Amino acid sequence: MATKVISPVNIEFRQKLDIRPGDTVRVWQRIEEAKGKFRLQAFEGIVLARKHGREAGGTFTVRKVIDGVGVERIFPLYSPMIDQVEMVRRSKVRRAKLYFVREKATKEIRRQMRRIMEAKYEEEEKPVAAAAAEAPKEEEKK
Repeated sequence: MATKVISPVNIEFRQKLDIRPGDTVRVWQRIEEAKGKFRLQAFEGIVLARKHGREAGGTFTVRKVIDGVGVERIFPLYSPMIDQVEMVRRSKVRRAKLYFVREKATKEIRRQMRRIMEAKYEEEEKPVAAAAAEAPKEEEKK
């Protein structure tokens, strides 16, 4: 009896993938360029959540920061458009869902912007302060 192929994905291999929140993964996704032409594109980031376990609708959420903007993608575990999932780094976390990373990253960006603005403000003040210090010296020469 011939087995019926439902999906081109190696389901056993995907079930054995041990993706957990806190892991840094590189997901190679197949993207269709033109009719019948595909290219591979990597999306590397930290896994925030894994939902629905190993069942057919299982997903995992990956987050990365691009040019200071957080980007999240939700990948279906058994999607035929996912070519490969590489484990880059494994981290130990104490939560099942790492959604708090969103707020934490936002606060860190605000802190960095504040430092940049303070540095810029101090640079603008230096020439003014230097000119003010030179003015009394010029009056003494006269």
